[in-house]
Amino acid sequence: MQDIYVVGVGMTPFGKFRDKTIKDMTGEAVAAALADSGVAADRIDGAFFSNAVQGHMEGQHMIRGEIALREMGIQGIPVVNVENACASASTGFKLAVDFLKAGNGDCCLAVGAEKMYSDDRALMFSAFDSGWDVSNGEEVAQRLADLGAGIEEPEGSKSPKPYSVFMDVYAGFARLHMKTFGTTQEQFAAVSAKNHAHSAHNPLAQYRDAMTIEQVLNAPPITYPLTLPMCAPISDGAAAAILCTGEGLKRMGLDPARAIKVKAAILRSGTDRPPEDYKNHLTRLAALQAYEQAGLGPEDMSVAEVHDATAVGEVIQIENLGFVEFGDGGPASLRGETSIGGRIPVNPSGGLESKGHPVGATGIGQVFELVTQLRGEAGARQVEGAQNAIAENGGGLHGVEEAAACVTILGR
Repeated sequence: MQDIYVVGVGMTPFGKFRDKTIKDMTGEAVAAALADSGVAADRIDGAFFSNAVQGHMEGQHMIRGEIALREMGIQGIPVVNVENACASASTGFKLAVDFLKAGNGDCCLAVGAEKMYSDDRALMFSAFDSGWDVSNGEEVAQRLADLGAGIEEPEGSKSPKPYSVFMDVYAGFARLHMKTFGTTQEQFAAVSAKNHAHSAHNPLAQYRDAMTIEQVLNAPPITYPLTLPMCAPISDGAAAAILCTGEGLKRMGLDPARAIKVKAAILRSGTDRPPEDYKNHLTRLAALQAYEQAGLGPEDMSVAEVHDATAVGEVIQIENLGFVEFGDGGPASLRGETSIGGRIPVNPSGGLESKGHPVGATGIGQVFELVTQLRGEAGARQVEGAQNAIAENGGGLHGVEEAAACVTILGR
């Protein structure tokens, strides 16, 4: 079976762009990826277009990819539309890898795009309402929020303003972690402060202002223990990757020095498990599969991008990826182990909390960052000597964990 390489990446800034359409952002990201790769659009043999909420936001429920890609001349090839909640883009990336491994062509495009920001705030926040079983959504939300029962909410620690119901769910996960392992709000704040410091060096990040732990703790509350900087914002944006087979690299005369090998690409769905059974979390199981596929372990990773829709997400995921023992994610973050220059830098891009989270583009946004790191092209946020990199991207909720999770390992 052929090796697969990422030969080009492109990404728009993430943020709030009232004047840009899905087509605009898709075109910008794909054009950047094609230019980065040196591949002409007519050499692409297949495309996977990831998007989660355009149907909800604009009523474009079908053929989103065919419409977004046609205007840039990408037509007459298989175009597959991918929706897997916040894991849509990493799912599309994995499908592009599989498309090439199956011998369907030499070159494939994976692109994710999302336009989420709207002046209609009820419409905007309700975009997340189908990220779980809608047949009993209120019951599911309450059950997940109740995971942290027993941790007292300080007075004034809940926002009076509207926010996504998923923040209550993440707060439930955070309180369960606090109750089980003794994790503190200060440790979650350390994650957020670190990511905001990283994003100050990322020109494509939605927020670029560094913050201290104290500033994060004193920021407006969302729902305990989460404050505003600990939570990913509503974002617009797109990201794209061009993938090639090893033979395709040769046939198209591409520069092998800038090609980054896909060493593993794993997609799993969640399972029924007790909330406290962290060792069978779907991301941990996906990570174990990815390490086996790559022939590597956590100790071989130079840098990671993980799904920190809130700061608690990063704490949980660095434990799932095996960087620290279960329960040590918070203390390790406070010790600075996950900062650039630390033992295992996590989210040098700024992560979802600060870089932004256009859900259908997020997973390929992570790939963009890791490819940039592995090429040594990340500037002031460069992780020195990066050789292997891992991305974790989750989507939706079912039971007591994400409905889907992707773990991708890239390397020189």
